[in-house]
Amino acid sequence: MEWMQLIYFYIGLAGALGAISRYLVGIFFYSNSSFPFATLLVNLVGCYALAYLSSRKFSFSSQLKTVIGTGFIGAFTTFSALSVETIRLFEQGKVLLAFMYIIVSILGGIFMSNLGWKKEVVE
Repeated sequence: MEWMQLIYFYIGLAGALGAISRYLVGIFFYSNSSFPFATLLVNLVGCYALAYLSSRKFSFSSQLKTVIGTGFIGAFTTFSALSVETIRLFEQGKVLLAFMYIIVSILGGIFMSNLGWKKEVVE
């Protein structure tokens, strides 16, 4: 099979590895604290990793870069994509759009979480 036909498989495989890695970090850094330290850790690590991957030239193919960025890091964290895309908007001089993206992403995420949050039924 050609690489392009297998890229979905490779992205899925990398995504599975990213998701498992995120779960393992959650287990390893579990605490009784109400603050989500493990999630913060994977988000910050993911931000760094995706920005590093996106902003540098590597000797491997762009398809492998996609597999790592979209598959592994995408499953490991989603906040990394928000951060890198915001930096790109700032670099393009789209400051207002960048701030709008941040605000809509955060408030939209909170809104959708609230929408999906299980609420106790009041009788």
